[in-house]
Amino acid sequence: MSSTIFKSIPSKVGDLVHDVITGRIGLPDLQRPFVWRDNKVRELLDSMLKGFPIGYVMLWESPNDYETRKSSIGSNQKTFDQPKELVIDGQQRLTALAAAMYGVKVKDKNFNKRDIKISFNPLKKEFAVWSQAFERDTEWISKISDVFNANDKHSIIPFRKQFIREANEGRAKKGLPIISNEEEEFIENSINELLNLTEYSLPTLEINYNADEEDVAEIFVRVNSGGQTLTENNFIQTLISVYENETSDKIDAFSEESRIPAQKTSYNTLLPLEPSHLIRMAVGVGFHRARLKYAYMLLRGKNLETGMFSEQERQSNLDRFKEALSRVMDLNNWHDFINIVSEAGYYHEKQIASSNAVVFSYVLYLIAKYDYKLDAMSLKKTISKWFFMSTITYFYTGSTESEVERQFADLRNIHTSVEFIHYLDEAIATRFTDDYFSLTLPNELNSAAGISPAWNGYVAAQIVLHTNMLFSNTPISKYFMVGSSGTKNAIDRHHIFPKHYLTDKGFTTDRERNQLANFTYLDYVRNIDISDKAPIDYVSEYRTKLGEEGYRKACEEHALPVDFEKMEYQEFLTARRTLMAGIVKKAYLELSK
Repeated sequence: MSSTIFKSIPSKVGDLVHDVITGRIGLPDLQRPFVWRDNKVRELLDSMLKGFPIGYVMLWESPNDYETRKSSIGSNQKTFDQPKELVIDGQQRLTALAAAMYGVKVKDKNFNKRDIKISFNPLKKEFAVWSQAFERDTEWISKISDVFNANDKHSIIPFRKQFIREANEGRAKKGLPIISNEEEEFIENSINELLNLTEYSLPTLEINYNADEEDVAEIFVRVNSGGQTLTENNFIQTLISVYENETSDKIDAFSEESRIPAQKTSYNTLLPLEPSHLIRMAVGVGFHRARLKYAYMLLRGKNLETGMFSEQERQSNLDRFKEALSRVMDLNNWHDFINIVSEAGYYHEKQIASSNAVVFSYVLYLIAKYDYKLDAMSLKKTISKWFFMSTITYFYTGSTESEVERQFADLRNIHTSVEFIHYLDEAIATRFTDDYFSLTLPNELNSAAGISPAWNGYVAAQIVLHTNMLFSNTPISKYFMVGSSGTKNAIDRHHIFPKHYLTDKGFTTDRERNQLANFTYLDYVRNIDISDKAPIDYVSEYRTKLGEEGYRKACEEHALPVDFEKMEYQEFLTARRTLMAGIVKKAYLELSK
């Protein structure tokens, strides 16, 4: 870097927090889930009271014409329409201070608003996370925000006198002596020290707006003074908050509603959406780009062809982003895609090993619908096959951005719906080969992993084939639907060769006993009924109940070798892995009809 792109500016906590509340400083974290625990906020305040360093804050200077813009970041009560600086590093610290000191609400991981309440004992000069005990204890100020708000209203003296009066009443009830003159003086000094936290000097660096864009982005992604690495997603959300706060609010609302069951919302059982998912989707749909580094270049006005920046380009790119986002957040599109995914056998988030599979398959769905104009039947068939293949083969795991970038590059040469369908079919064929089903997939099922796309794909295949639960007349799919379970799962993975049975046979490790090929789903009643019975015993009972034809059908649908109960355990595992792969292949052929 040939020249300094930042400057050090003297800052006090009170000024920074005040500027956040009035909107002069943009703090996007006030609109995002707050990740700190309340105890960490308490520790932050305690460090400040003791004069310990708490890190630094990094700001990014907004455009010189910021006053002409009409967006805002932070709380809803604003003095400034547009922030002069944006917080790049130190977002969690400033959010914590604004919330604890002035009662600004934050959002939890589900986007619900909540308070951060920190109590203070002026006789001990001690902070604590609020609880009912501190609320009732008259020698504790239950919320320090009451002190700062009283000071802002020029009523700190009446506040202090009321505190002492109530503390004395509490002591009288306990038969204790009232507060002495020395203690009153100590309380006054402690409250003043608390208020003086607004004078705490917090080192602040400001990056010039005219700094090279890629340097600014690199700084943003690298800084980590608060213990949490800032990502490209954070950077892009900040840009959207600056230039289009209404769009930012819509993204947050769509994400929040995806978690709460309600009609005509984005709620689904497959993926609780994050703003980062929606940003990725919009960038993919609008610009056919997978790498997020392109997104922040585009949203700051860079023409990817010429490399030049301009306000006109920035506005054009923003309009394009918003148009793509409107398609992404169209509930008809979203729920149609979720239904297509369920056609591929995927009903529940427990079946999804990588959120990228949902994110980028949805991008492909929207590209197919709008760019290539696939009709509804072709869209359903093409995307269900694609999702089934991509999820089970780890297509979107690992170097996802590189894979998707290659796919987008290929699509630049695809111009018709027929060519698009052929392209995806060819891509599927290169992965779903004969060797994949006979060698690769059985090998991937040779695992005891708790999360396995191979196992999830096998279960999805059974759902596609409308398979009933083992030894049951109820479809497996029923138990993955909303409302099928209470405090206990309606179905459980059960060992076909029970765990205690295998232990007695000398298989003493979970790696041996918890092989994927040793599992099947059973409903709660049959799970208890089978329990730890030897296979030869429980199979004999159900074989009699089902009859020979019913037993053989159950074995075929659940990839169980006939007479498996008489097999050696390792022999059974080898045989079943091959049969499980056959079930997956059969489901794919069903989706291809």
